[in-house]
Amino acid sequence: MTEPTEAKLHFLDYWRVVKLRLGLILLTFFLVMVSAEVYVYFLPRQFYSQVTVEIKPDVFDRVSDVGSQTSSGRIDPQFVSTQIQVLRKAEILNPVIEKLNLVKELSPAGQTMPLQWVTETLAHSMIVQEQRNTTLVDIGVYHTKPQLAADIANTIAVTYRDKRIEELRKNTDQTLNEMKDELKAKEDEMARLFQEASKIRQEESITDPDPDSSNAALSITAPTGIVTGENQLAETRALVDRLRSQLMRVEQLKPEELMEAARILGITDSTVEKTLPLLQDAKAEEAKFLSAGLGENHPRMKSLRAQREVYAKILSDQLESIKRSLNTRLGIEETTLKTFEKNVDSTHKTQIDEKTRMSRYVEKKSAYLMTKTLLFEIRRQYDKAKMNNIMTQIPVKIWQRAQPGLYHEKPSVILYTIVGAMFGLIAGIGLAFFVEYLDTSVKTVDDIERHLSLPVLAVIPTDIVILLKQKRDTADAEAYRILKGNIELNLPDHGSNTYTLVSGGPGEGKSTTLSNLAYIYAKGGANVLVVDADLRRPSQHRFFDVDNSIGLVDYLHGRKTLEEITHVSRLENLSIIPSGNLSMEDVGILNGPRMSELIMQLKKRYDVVFFDSPPILGVSDASILVSEVDNTIMVVQYRRFPRNMLQRVKQTVAHVGGNLIGVVLNNVDIHQDDSYRYYSNYKDYYGPKRELLEDRKKPEVAAANADNEDAY
Repeated sequence: MTEPTEAKLHFLDYWRVVKLRLGLILLTFFLVMVSAEVYVYFLPRQFYSQVTVEIKPDVFDRVSDVGSQTSSGRIDPQFVSTQIQVLRKAEILNPVIEKLNLVKELSPAGQTMPLQWVTETLAHSMIVQEQRNTTLVDIGVYHTKPQLAADIANTIAVTYRDKRIEELRKNTDQTLNEMKDELKAKEDEMARLFQEASKIRQEESITDPDPDSSNAALSITAPTGIVTGENQLAETRALVDRLRSQLMRVEQLKPEELMEAARILGITDSTVEKTLPLLQDAKAEEAKFLSAGLGENHPRMKSLRAQREVYAKILSDQLESIKRSLNTRLGIEETTLKTFEKNVDSTHKTQIDEKTRMSRYVEKKSAYLMTKTLLFEIRRQYDKAKMNNIMTQIPVKIWQRAQPGLYHEKPSVILYTIVGAMFGLIAGIGLAFFVEYLDTSVKTVDDIERHLSLPVLAVIPTDIVILLKQKRDTADAEAYRILKGNIELNLPDHGSNTYTLVSGGPGEGKSTTLSNLAYIYAKGGANVLVVDADLRRPSQHRFFDVDNSIGLVDYLHGRKTLEEITHVSRLENLSIIPSGNLSMEDVGILNGPRMSELIMQLKKRYDVVFFDSPPILGVSDASILVSEVDNTIMVVQYRRFPRNMLQRVKQTVAHVGGNLIGVVLNNVDIHQDDSYRYYSNYKDYYGPKRELLEDRKKPEVAAANADNEDAY
């Protein structure tokens, strides 16, 4: 249950820092925003022009790919991406720079930069991007002159188009030359092969009615009788193999499997076709009766079993009949096969001699015919390539030319403003936390209690008035009532009645705190005396509106009595001894026996005595007072006094024998630090009550509230 609370407290701590350093954050934010706007104001205004082109792939790039794209008929997906990179290369940009004389335009004023630098600058000013799922490419250019930006974009598109057309024509011419050379080589090879085949035909006395046909040559070397004999031999051998396979399968069959196997083996038998279904029906009927509960000896079961045995006997006899028939047929076909084999062997011997004589001619003729076919294909591709070369190809088409921009695209004022605002806010908050980290002053009650191990007696808010000068009681007095109560609760000896309020340095608010605290004690009925012992910088006479020409200094010198230097204030029971005028010879006058005697007298005459002292660090007077009075209270100003000096003040008080009973955290801005609102919520509680009491004094309200006199 504590973890969410701790996280919330941490967030409130961060929010407290932001509220406290809001001025610094706003100042940083303002400076960053102004700097961003000034920077944007001085940036050159750049206009953007864009041309849209369609990039088509090359029709062919190799001899083997003439007239086609890829093997799948689709464009290479990397083609357009590759061309986008090509558009940024020097081969495209250098001609553009030369045509438009961009060396002078892109070079800094009064300088002429190298061509490579100008090329890189132009490439950086370009935005080339592909339109999704298309072959369209947008080529954009930024420049301070809108017309020149449009001219550069259009010139890049035209230069790229001309470059592609030039390369395409060059590749086409090279391909045609390669194809022409190969066509000439194939024609020479075909003529040579034709001459060699004709020579062999004459030498071997071969008759070839059509030298350009492959079928004519084969009819001479393959007599019809040989082909017929081989066909008959093959058919007979296949029949014998089939009969052997059928016989082997039939021998392995059971009578019940005969029907299905006969169908697969191509054996047709009417007896099997009629009997096998009857056998299967008998088995099914028998199984049906068994499942119905009929016994093995039931007449119906015996009748079915007898029928099944008859059908099985018929099938078994028929299977044996089929086996004998297949054996007989197999024997006949094997005898026929042997006869055909002898005839074919005899014919082959005659044919081998003829083939030996024809093989050379057939080989040359086949090579000639193959070369002739290849030559025809090459000539067809060559004619098609020539036709494609005659037809003008446009690999790049400009669909939309660039126009001068009407408004500048860079810098983007909105973008810079947003970035500046974000950076300013981040920088301001970061600087605020950095300053907060460097700030080592006392910020919280925990800082005091952690470093001093002493209680915080009260938290005094800012803008506290001098209570003695107010005509009526105010809410500010409640903070000092809390202080008075905590002092009385933390007194180690309730008989002690002398106090001094010290601080580590000047300006901590101890004099104001002492004056208002004395006022609260006096309002409570105590006989109170305020002694202004801050001889170097006295201030109590201003709070009490008394003359400071005669005071404590005169008493310590023996020039005046105690009654002569004591002044009564406008409040009953509250008196003051001012400091008097201090000369250079009077420094250190507090360190004497007369001061100790004075303190002893005052302890007996008054209920409470407050001594206003100078800062304890660096001034000896405060140490003397701390050592003489009963109790010491330390006043620390919020976010001013360093934390590391707290312990030094405590050690100084302890070193001179003083009794430090607690600390007052002064001048706390509760509007910037919400955690201190709980220490000052008496204002909300106290204010409405006071207003109601004031309203009761009015005649018109008194009668209405007569019945509620005891409400408060």
